[in-house]
Amino acid sequence: MSNKPYNLEERTYLFADSVRNMVYSLQKSVVNIEDGKQVVRSSGSVAANYIEANEHLSDKDFDFRIKICRKEAKESSLWLKLLQNEFNNKYQNELVELMEEAKELKKIFSAIIEKRKKR
Repeated sequence: MSNKPYNLEERTYLFADSVRNMVYSLQKSVVNIEDGKQVVRSSGSVAANYIEANEHLSDKDFDFRIKICRKEAKESSLWLKLLQNEFNNKYQNELVELMEEAKELKKIFSAIIEKRKKR
């Protein structure tokens, strides 16, 4: 995900898509299946809630959706970190890249929240 799009809707979609592709390639184990389900949900929620924020009904609705995006990006980081184990050594680079993207998205959403508080 080195050439990150400026369009945040596209970027959150690509994050969710990249998570799905990585999870799909992991070896099947109880832990990978359960943690994989969780990270697929949370990464998809980042993208879905950003779309919802863009279609907001009120300023309060927008703020709420952006806060959910930030929360789900943080949650995605947790699940990706949990997937970083000896069983998944082969995927360390992909996991690190995805964790960095989750962290960057969290920072972007935090900045949006802070900027809107100052209005």
